[in-house]
Amino acid sequence: MSVDPEHASASGRTRSQRPHTSHGDIADELRSRIRAGLLQPGQRMPTQAELAVEFGVERGAVRQALRILQSERLLTNVSKGSPATVAAVPGPVRFPAGPTAPPQPTMVGLAPRIAEAFAAPHVRIDALCLTAVSLTLAIGEPLRQIHAGRLKPAKIDVRVLLPSRDIDLAFPAPVADDHGLLHRRWLSQRNAQGMVLRQNLLALLTTHGVDVRVSFRALPFTPPVKLYLLGDSEALFAYYTLKRREREIEHEHLELYDADGTRSMLFAFERRAGERDAAFVEQSRLWFDALWETISSELLLSS
Repeated sequence: MSVDPEHASASGRTRSQRPHTSHGDIADELRSRIRAGLLQPGQRMPTQAELAVEFGVERGAVRQALRILQSERLLTNVSKGSPATVAAVPGPVRFPAGPTAPPQPTMVGLAPRIAEAFAAPHVRIDALCLTAVSLTLAIGEPLRQIHAGRLKPAKIDVRVLLPSRDIDLAFPAPVADDHGLLHRRWLSQRNAQGMVLRQNLLALLTTHGVDVRVSFRALPFTPPVKLYLLGDSEALFAYYTLKRREREIEHEHLELYDADGTRSMLFAFERRAGERDAAFVEQSRLWFDALWETISSELLLSS
């Protein structure tokens, strides 16, 4: 199984040995399961032995991964003995913005800020990214809060800019010719994540009478950064940093250049944090709107 949810990767049709799974990869996968609701608050995790077998690693790597999630307040009772437990209220404390605020990995920093955005009567979220995996995962928690009656937005507007299917992606990119395998895998993931995001949000119209609009447009280039805009008050920004990797795709071991989007360090800018942040939020809004209204085109997720 792949433990890199942000984007699939590939290339070089070599049948080398199985890619190494690190404790960071394990933490990313388990974090995604928690954010997506596959592991519920209060639920006991599989044992460390079971996780070690699942991921094909030693127990030490599993323990390191669990400690990372404990430090993010996603797990409790992490020890060598009984299995860990999913935290009662998943998610870290909201991290500050402003010039002195430290960046956080995307899935650590994005989810709580998205949840806060859903506390407003009119939720406005714009995103520019490669596949929308991080956004789909981050929206999972506020959706659960809405269904539980703890959040009650009246209107939700979400716009997402994604790369066009018709371009040669700058990344993920194969090291050697893969006969289009990587592009097909990326396109399938882009479409699947977009459809899940759209369906989950549009369902709120039927279940809770929320006025929901979800729109997608295609970019004629591969975005080197990811950007999330929360209304006109906040901008969250991260670089896609490329590395040479190896992945198994459709039973092929492929070498590629790719970025780990869920762990890209996310910088937060708030309009209220001062002149510097206010200018960044304003310019980010202008940039996104310009792309949306000019060179982007219709995006059909089913195509």
